[in-house]
Amino acid sequence: MSFTEEIKKRRTFGIISHPDAGKTTLTEKLLLYGGAIQEAGAVKNNKIKKSATSDFMEIERQRGISVATSVLAFTYNNTKINILDTPGHKDFAEDTFRTLTAVDSVIVVIDVAKGVEEQTEKLVEVCRMRSIPMIVFINKMDREGKDAFDLLDEIEQKLNLHVTPLSFPIGMGYDFKGIYNLFEQNVNLFTSQSKQYKGETIAINDVSDPKLGSLIGEKSAQTLRENLELVEGVYPPFSRDAYLSGDLQPVFFGSALTNFGVRELLDCFVSIAPTPRPKKADEREVSPQEKEFSGFVFKIHANMDPKHRDRLAFVKIVSGTFERNTPYLHVRLQKKLKFSSPNAFFAEKKEIVDVSYPGDIVGLHDTGNFKIGDTLTSGETLHYRGIPNFSPEHFRYINNADPMKAKQLFKGIDQLMDEGVAQLFTLEINGRKIIGTVGALQYEVIQYRLEHEYGAKCSYENFAAYKACWIDESTAKPDELSEFKRVKQKFLAKDKSDQLVFLADSQFSLQMTQQKYPSVQFRFTSEKVG
Repeated sequence: MSFTEEIKKRRTFGIISHPDAGKTTLTEKLLLYGGAIQEAGAVKNNKIKKSATSDFMEIERQRGISVATSVLAFTYNNTKINILDTPGHKDFAEDTFRTLTAVDSVIVVIDVAKGVEEQTEKLVEVCRMRSIPMIVFINKMDREGKDAFDLLDEIEQKLNLHVTPLSFPIGMGYDFKGIYNLFEQNVNLFTSQSKQYKGETIAINDVSDPKLGSLIGEKSAQTLRENLELVEGVYPPFSRDAYLSGDLQPVFFGSALTNFGVRELLDCFVSIAPTPRPKKADEREVSPQEKEFSGFVFKIHANMDPKHRDRLAFVKIVSGTFERNTPYLHVRLQKKLKFSSPNAFFAEKKEIVDVSYPGDIVGLHDTGNFKIGDTLTSGETLHYRGIPNFSPEHFRYINNADPMKAKQLFKGIDQLMDEGVAQLFTLEINGRKIIGTVGALQYEVIQYRLEHEYGAKCSYENFAAYKACWIDESTAKPDELSEFKRVKQKFLAKDKSDQLVFLADSQFSLQMTQQKYPSVQFRFTSEKVG
């Protein structure tokens, strides 16, 4: 198969939602349809002691939530599909925002009963800013929830999207009879058998056909005809070009838990979703069709297999082919590296691949060379940007709870910080270490992973800080900078990259400091250098 055909075969997308909207369940069912797994793991059903394929970290299995992005690949209808299942919980949003730099399109999952929720708004805003094509999946139609038109209005208003339904529900909850697929012009009936994902699909090209009434009942058929007439009058016809440019978002209805409406979503996705898209570097825009290889690291994960203590850098391939045992330029370090066992992913299962193409995600075994945002190329100096790194909102001292395991603790903290789980600050005045996180739940994850992956125990103490501000020492007046360092020495720290950071103790204190030392520049993000 030619290089161009390989690119056309690929679809790389992320699934985003508020927690509990059914994102991980939908991922499972997509894998089920793709033949990648034989049986879906119930995310919350402890009776059968199965867990979702994409939730591979032990803490995820215990908590029933996703705390890290996982990568899953499978083939469906001769299309290579790469899914990035992201955490929904706001405390792990940083991982999700970084993952959105590596996807070509997105599926947004919305709970029919709860509608648009806070975390969905934030994530969709990021996608909108980047013009990422989005498909909306309204989930849990087998339960009682909001009216379909009310939900479509809410999505347009709260998420600032322009939607067009490509399927429409017939009833809801107890009265849920199925969906009418506008994209394929057929009716998919919801029966008890459909829970085995064998829902009966009957082609109906004309909804005025009397056969519709005999299938779903005359009353339901009449309601559906009226609803479809309204859909046609209110919403624009589907345009693939408008979808690809981020100006139109198709909407599907279904129930991931009962496998209903998932096949329709997947079939439409495969036919309309974008193949790998060009990506902007500082130097120029890079097209997937270019023969020379380039890619960037968007995630680092230590101990995916705790038995082997391995650390993997996840690389999204932007252009060219990535080949095993070929030397590539690590742009930040300006040195050539080659990789004997690049991995393709299926959650925690990995297999060695010889050649990967644009759109693919490869895992590279890393001994500490990579940071999030690093670029790899065939030789050209490129810097891919847009990997966000947020100013922490929570700060705590980290203490060693087992003096015999100081080395393990240090190694564990070092590796977890490289993953982007949190940020480490070392106080200038006494060398004490402070961990800053975006969400409080991350402290629990760090504590759990230090103990179970590194055999080290830690405890925390509160550190009163309002915000971390990175100081640009190059632009400050020497006298002013020296005075600032002397007066604020108690609140100064170095981050992992040895950059100076001011840990302001309050908003008032920060404002006063900025006024008093105008030449000292305060930045609220630590720019990732690629």
